[in-house]
This record gives sequence, structure tokens and C-alpha cells, in this order.
Amino acid sequence: MTQDTRTAHLAHQDLLPLKLPRRLWLWILIGLVTGLATGLILSPDVGGVLNTDQAVPVGEWLALPGVIFLGLIQMVIIPLIFSSIILGICQSGELSFLRQIGLRLVPYFILTTIVAVVIGITISTVIHPGSMIDSADMQSTLHIAEQQAASLQQKTLDDLTVPQRIVNMLPVNLAEASLHRDMLKIVIAALMFGVAILSMPARTARPLIEISESIQALTMQIIGWAMTIAPLAVFGLLADITTRTGKDVLVGMGGYVVTILLGLACIMVFYMMMVRFVAGRSVMDFMKGIREAQLLAFSSSSSAATMPVSMLVAERNLGIRPSVTQVVIPLGATINMDGTAMYQAAAAIFLTQVFGVDLSLNETILLVLTTVGASIGTPAIPGVGIVVLATILTGIGVPPAGVGLILGVDRILDMCRTVVNISGDLTACTVMDRWVPRKDT
Repeated sequence: MTQDTRTAHLAHQDLLPLKLPRRLWLWILIGLVTGLATGLILSPDVGGVLNTDQAVPVGEWLALPGVIFLGLIQMVIIPLIFSSIILGICQSGELSFLRQIGLRLVPYFILTTIVAVVIGITISTVIHPGSMIDSADMQSTLHIAEQQAASLQQKTLDDLTVPQRIVNMLPVNLAEASLHRDMLKIVIAALMFGVAILSMPARTARPLIEISESIQALTMQIIGWAMTIAPLAVFGLLADITTRTGKDVLVGMGGYVVTILLGLACIMVFYMMMVRFVAGRSVMDFMKGIREAQLLAFSSSSSAATMPVSMLVAERNLGIRPSVTQVVIPLGATINMDGTAMYQAAAAIFLTQVFGVDLSLNETILLVLTTVGASIGTPAIPGVGIVVLATILTGIGVPPAGVGLILGVDRILDMCRTVVNISGDLTACTVMDRWVPRKDT
């Protein structure tokens, strides 16, 4: 039996059996705007409807739909990633396709991450936001920051040698990897399973493919239920964060926030150039096609939670081959974090400016390499970028307490960089769809 026989029944099936509510992007946008407005009205330092003590419990109730939404997504994200990667590999019908996409995708991800880090270092060096921080405000923040940084240090990676880190990537225990949401191990295991199934005789492989299809359909059904409350979830999450944060934190760190946002905008311009000149697509059509995924990414701050919608818009709105989408999106959500990488580099330079640490050329190059390496395998969950940043800072002489200075605005910036992260994955899909030869039919 041929490999074509093994995967022939996949060709006529909708590999993403998910139906989104009509005009989901519009309802999410309405939820986003009304959530921000409600939060500002309730915020103690803006509308003043609530005082500081009331803001936290009210915010928790407002966020409840969002917590339920994220919980439903997180419940099925691991089986979705596993089944999608397996089906993406099997959809190709041959191992040569996997080799072709791998030889193009991995260097592409590394290149775009390096570009993002260089943008972060450059823009933070040029704007020099560290000089805009008032020294009195900084000293008043450091006591709390030291306590926050101490808790972050407990979450950072242990000091491991390079061989130990390589061994640590192996999915020795899938149950443990799932428990700790170690997405890189999950992806590696799924790739190995997919290759193994593709190498098996068709008669033996077919039941495993059908099981993967059923698992994917099951997860998509649950995600479909979650999507019905997505606008309400967006409203609640935005109202909660705005109620608690208010405007004072943003005003105090305005220079830093503007620097990060400009860096993220530069990456988006880079993506648009890739879409137009490398993938040969219309930028307007691309942005229109991915708006649901971007709005959901902004609201949830999670690439993993957005992954099902990213896969859907890639296939249905952008016309990307399922064999490309179902490999690039899960892999990209794990190792392609350009927005996070840019943020970590820019934040590191910002903190060296605040604390008067001068970096030599060699130390700057080391920062680039460290940030690129740290961004690969960063869990696609809210707030993890600040934890990885704490690891990076230890190598450039910045006091651990420095992380606490930027914690107040991290949640809002996390929302913005998640949009860039998933936009990068979808850009990669368009590029790979053009670069990887299509199978002859």
C-alpha cells in the first residue's frame, strides 16, 4: 500500500470542524471597547466608582467569564496540539514534505527572532526610556519590587549546561510534560508520533489517524462552545485589568510603554513586508483575514488559547494548506515568540539604563543570543515573558529587583506582544505555503 492510500480519506474532510459565531471579530471588538470603558469608569483613579479595596473583588467577578473561557481552552489545548501536528504530518502524505518544511521553517523562526531582538535593543537604545524614570519613584518602588522579584526567581529555570538543556527537551514523560504545560516537549513528542505513523503500513496507521481526527473534532467542539462566550470573556478580562490598573501605572512608565509599543509596531511592519514581498499576498487581505485571531490574542494574552482560531483563519480566510497550518501554528506557538523576544531585549536595555549598567559590545551580543535562546520554548501562557526576563537579567548585571519596576505594566504589554506573536505565526504560514513545494496531484 502507498502513503497516498494511507491519507486519501483526509483529503475530502474538513480538518478543522469548528464553526465560529457570525462576525465574531465585531463582537469581540465590541467586548474589548466596552470592557475598557467599564474598567476606566470603575477604576479608583479614573471614574472613581470603586475604591481600591472594592476594585479587586469586583474585578474578579468581572473576569469570571474570561477565566471560564480560558479554562475551557486550556483543558483541550494539549490534545489539540498533539492531534493537529499528527494530522498535519499525515496530511502531507510523505516524509519528504516534513523535511522540506523543517529545513525552511526552523531557520525562518530563528531569523525573525533575531530581527525582533535587534529591533528591541535598537529602539530602546535610541529612545533611552531609562532616563525618563524619576529616581524618587524608583526608590519607592524597589522595596515592593524586591519581594516580587524574589517570587519570580523561584519560577525561573535552574542553571543547566547546554547538554543538560538538550536532554531536558526530550519528552521522556508525557504525563509530566502535560502537567507542567511544557509545550516544547509536547510538540516534539507529537512530531515523533506523526513521523512514526507516516512510516507505518497504511492498514496499521489508519486507525491511529482516525483516532487523531476524532480527538481534534472533540477538542474543536469544546472550543466552539467556548467561542460562544468569547465576546463576554473579552469584556470581563479587559474590564478587570483596567479596573485594577487604571492610568497611574501607565503614566509613570509612559516612556517605557511607548518604547515597547513602537518596537512591536516595527515588527508588524516587518511582517507586512514579508507577507507582501516574500509570500506575495495582499497586506490588506492578510490583516482582514487574521483580525479574529488578533483580537482574541489581545484579550486573552495567550498564544495557546488563540491557537485554534489562528489555525482556523489560516485555512479558511487565508487559504493555507492544512498540512502547512497544522505544523506551523502549533510549532510557532511554542518556539516563535518574536513579540516576547523583542520585549525581553528592550526591557533588559531599559533596566540597564535605569540601574546605570553599561553593556559592552560582547555583552550586547550575548544578550541577543541569550534572548533568542530563551524565547524558544517559552510557554504560550499569560505573563510568562516576565519570568523568562528575570532569567536573562541575571547575566547582564541588573539587580533582580529591577523586574518589579515593570510588573505594573506587564499585563497590558503582554496583551500587545501576544498579538505580534500570533501575527508572526500566521505570517510564517503564508511564507511556508509559498516556499514549500506542493505535492503533485
